[in-house]
Amino acid sequence: MNTQTPGRVIVTGGGSGLGAAIVEAISNAGGTPVVFDRDVSNVSGVKALEVDVSNREAVEAAVKETAESLGGLDGVVTAAGIDRCGKLGDVAADEWEKVIGVNLLGTVSTVRAALPYLKESKGRAITIASTLGLRALPDATAYCASKFGVIGFSRALAAETGGVIGVTTIIPGGMKTHFFDDRDEQYKPQDDSKLNDPANVAQAVVFALSQPFGCEVRELLITPAEEGSWP
Repeated sequence: MNTQTPGRVIVTGGGSGLGAAIVEAISNAGGTPVVFDRDVSNVSGVKALEVDVSNREAVEAAVKETAESLGGLDGVVTAAGIDRCGKLGDVAADEWEKVIGVNLLGTVSTVRAALPYLKESKGRAITIASTLGLRALPDATAYCASKFGVIGFSRALAAETGGVIGVTTIIPGGMKTHFFDDRDEQYKPQDDSKLNDPANVAQAVVFALSQPFGCEVRELLITPAEEGSWP
């Protein structure tokens, strides 16, 4: 198969967790990742910008700076994500809306800002959803709303930009990251051994980024063998 290297790729949330695994996988595949994250203190060896993806203006400025410094962009991966667990009436409104701001609006802002550069390079947008973008669970209204939104946005964008850029949605199940650390105990995975290594998901991202133009991987659902949130 005539695959290609990932090229110049922005990775939101690239300072930790799945994002960091994606950055490493892109680098190992011969690409040039650039990290967007609120905390870039642990990032080394790659270009990194301190960006809050829920701030549209900051995203637009960072995308422009990155594209100009690299002479264009070949891809974006929207891996930044947060969660606030609890019943709708128990989660403060500003915290609930922050999940939408990061997970959904941050995805949209990043892709929108990168779109002119991706059109020029015939590049790819890789959005990161979740199994909770396909299945709803109690006490997860904010996260489910954001990830259902990411899937809907991505499918509509793929229909809108077919033959112009590539759009792939990665739908991962539970992973061994620090994503669950700040949750109340009742919302943490009970058995970490049943979670996936984020490096496995990162390889799927590189696979999608490396497809030749005209061949589209629209969605990839990747879970550990005993995933509890799917189907």
